[in-house]
Amino acid sequence: MMQDPNPLPWGAQDRFQAHFVVQQEIGNDTESWRLRRVARTRLKTTGHFGSKKIIGVTWEGGKLAEDLNADSSLNEMIASQSVNDATIFVDPTDNGIRIYGKWKNSYDFGITKELFDIYNNIAGYIKKIN
Repeated sequence: MMQDPNPLPWGAQDRFQAHFVVQQEIGNDTESWRLRRVARTRLKTTGHFGSKKIIGVTWEGGKLAEDLNADSSLNEMIASQSVNDATIFVDPTDNGIRIYGKWKNSYDFGITKELFDIYNNIAGYIKKIN
């Protein structure tokens, strides 16, 4: 039997994802509480592949997404990021809300000061929601 020259990768993968968690108490109406705090970016882009540029950012989701859409300076900061860094998700967990982006390999993994400021601004909006 011949050995496969291109074996499938098994075991740990070289992929990382940073999650920023904002701790919040869950209210009595947990489903409504969760739906108000869901958001994700929807990017408007031009170009293809490596030359893809962001020309606009909108948020989809609940009440949090409405608040984030109203902040034009935040959306300009996001639009200045790469397509991978500008793809941001906000999801409730059992004991808080997590903010995270796409998976990255070990060479690309890292958080810039600008990306941290974006996540910090989003966390501020999360804390304001009742």
